[in-house]
Amino acid sequence: MELEINYFFEDIPKFKYGMPTKKWLKLCLSKEKKEAGVLNFIFCSDEYLRSLNIKYLKRAYLTDVIAFPHPEPDFLEIRSCSSISGDVFVSIERVKENKKKYNTIFAEELKRIMVHGCLHLIGFKDESKAEKKIMREKENTYIKLKTN
Repeated sequence: MELEINYFFEDIPKFKYGMPTKKWLKLCLSKEKKEAGVLNFIFCSDEYLRSLNIKYLKRAYLTDVIAFPHPEPDFLEIRSCSSISGDVFVSIERVKENKKKYNTIFAEELKRIMVHGCLHLIGFKDESKAEKKIMREKENTYIKLKTN
C-alpha cells in the first residue's frame, strides 16, 4: 500500500512556515510500530473545528485537534494491521494560543498537536490524568526527533 500524508487548508490561508516534514511524521509513526495508510491533516480555524466538535462529538468548546479514523474497508484487501488512516483537523488559532501559553515556538507546538492527533488515531486516549501523562511524554519525545 502506498503511504500517503496530505496537507489541506480549510478557511485559512495556506502556509508552509513551521510545517513539519512528512518524513518526520513517518518517523514518529514508525516509533509506535505504525505506518501511515492515508493521513489527511486539515488545518483550519477555531470556528471550523468547533463546528466539527459540535456536529460529530456533541461538544461545544474549542479544541486544538480532532482525529477521525478511517474505517477499515469491508472488502478483502491485504493490509498491514500496523497502518493507520484518518483525518486530523488542527486549529491553527489554538496552535498559536498554545505556543504563547506554553512559551514555545509555532513549529514545535504544531508538531505537538499533529503527533497528538496521530496518537489518538493509534488508540491513545487523554481522558484521565495517567493517560494525559503518557500522551505528553510521547509528544515530548517525538517533537525532539530529527530526520536526516
